[in-house]
Amino acid sequence: MAEPRLTEQHYQTLAAFRFALREFLSFSETAAREAGLTPRQHQALLGIKNAQHTGGASIADLATFLVLHHNSTVELVDRLVRADYVTRESDTTDRRRVFLRLTEAGEARLASLSSIHLAELARIGPILKDLLARMTDAAGS
Repeated sequence: MAEPRLTEQHYQTLAAFRFALREFLSFSETAAREAGLTPRQHQALLGIKNAQHTGGASIADLATFLVLHHNSTVELVDRLVRADYVTRESDTTDRRRVFLRLTEAGEARLASLSSIHLAELARIGPILKDLLARMTDAAGS
């Protein structure tokens, strides 16, 4: 399959899409810090919450979700445990395995941040949708 001929429009669309993503990430990082979390702690809480519907997240699961090394993830979890946002619970079938759970404080902090993020996504969603449509159209040409 032949590669599409790149036009100025292609570059402008890609630049606008990357800019919109970066703006959202900047928004997210600022919101996390204002809530007293690092951006990585916020992402960890989100990953742990997301894994609760499948039985829970282990350190290895969280490391994969965060694209971190195991030892860095352990340090991150240690800080979240000290802050009373996360607990470690032993797997009842395999005592070597530990699952991470959000505490009430962790649930509350994540719910507050998630509400803010969903509102921001509702605001920028139409922009991202338009840019994605333009990129899809450009890829097909």
